[in-house]
Amino acid sequence: MARPIGRLKRRAEFLRVADARRKWAAPGLVLQVATAEGQDDAIRVGFTATKRLGGAVVRNRAKRRLRAAARQVLPTHAAPGHDLVLIGRNETLSRNFADLALDLRAALAKLKAARA
Repeated sequence: MARPIGRLKRRAEFLRVADARRKWAAPGLVLQVATAEGQDDAIRVGFTATKRLGGAVVRNRAKRRLRAAARQVLPTHAAPGHDLVLIGRNETLSRNFADLALDLRAALAKLKAARA
């Protein structure tokens, strides 16, 4: 059953996930994972892209691609009870979308955040 995906919006939430030190770098993205606070069956996700990628237009395009991949993969593949942060990389912009979605699935599996 697909669960609704919540959003991480505040800086403190992003920092808490980064402090968990569970991350995996795939060619198209970096995934950070932390156990969700409070709600046991919630899946929340946040997106970020640093200025190293380029200007605002480039960063927004990278985040749009990450959001689309998350919308496709997370409802069926992510295990409940996790907060996730997807970080854009240079390859996020040029990588085939199917490969980007595979990167996300592989990262979930490596970090043990995939649904069994």
